[in-house]
Amino acid sequence: MRWQFHEQMHTIRRVEETLLELFSKGLLFGTVHTCIGQEAVAVGVVNALDREQDVIWSNHRGHGHFLAYSDDVDGLIAEVMGRATGVCGGIGGTQHLHTRNFYTNGVLGGTVPCAVGAAFAEKARGAGAISTVFMGDGALGEGVVYESMNIAALWELPVLFVLEHNGYAQSTPTSLEHAGDLATRAATFGIECAQLRADDVEKVYAAAQKAVAVVRGESRPYFLVLHTDRLMPHSKGDDTRSAAELADLRARDPLPKLRSRLVAEDESRMAALESQIEARLTAAVAAATAAPFGKAGAKH
Repeated sequence: MRWQFHEQMHTIRRVEETLLELFSKGLLFGTVHTCIGQEAVAVGVVNALDREQDVIWSNHRGHGHFLAYSDDVDGLIAEVMGRATGVCGGIGGTQHLHTRNFYTNGVLGGTVPCAVGAAFAEKARGAGAISTVFMGDGALGEGVVYESMNIAALWELPVLFVLEHNGYAQSTPTSLEHAGDLATRAATFGIECAQLRADDVEKVYAAAQKAVAVVRGESRPYFLVLHTDRLMPHSKGDDTRSAAELADLRARDPLPKLRSRLVAEDESRMAALESQIEARLTAAVAAATAAPFGKAGAKH
């Protein structure tokens, strides 16, 4: 599945870079939070889920999760550009994406109780679906996250909590915001936890498969902590990290690591794949630009 993983990760990376370019030209409505550097989390976890029935909840940094789930490049770009052809008609924007069983919201930690509620519904329905929620380490400063974990454990609900631990809450380092070890938070409620560095998508996929098997097979929550790196600012230009720190983070970037292995296997296939992705992005931007504005983005 290496080639499939790379295609998804590279698509996410190029979509995010394209959205930043569009923002700089004043072509987006609202803000934009990219997941550049964290693509292995989205791709590794979502591919371990059942897209036909499982429910996924994301957050303000949800483009990668959305694309790994739906592959709807056109719908995402048009949505963030405020166009009627967007996945939510141009009125949801970057933080309020929805398609099938995929939902996002910009309220910090706010999707966690929603995910637990969905898990309760799926357990009652009895079809074997699970609920998964992605959250950043900043969300662990919200009390509702712990209330949600408590209910999930108490009622034995099939929910997978995925912590994308990138070490920052906006511009505040984790060490200045949270005391103790975040990976132990769920253990307080008797929730099994696993953690690893998310710099290898195949390892993330394997860990996610194990977690999903537990949640689905035993109908109980699981806490998966993935240590990752956000390579770009929190939102466009608000980055106070030093050049040296950013250089260290880029050295751990999972995308070029996987790409180099695949290029060694078949360089021409890589060139063709990435060319196809570029053509797809160009067409998506052109189509969105030509589309009418959605209600929220209508010009007055």
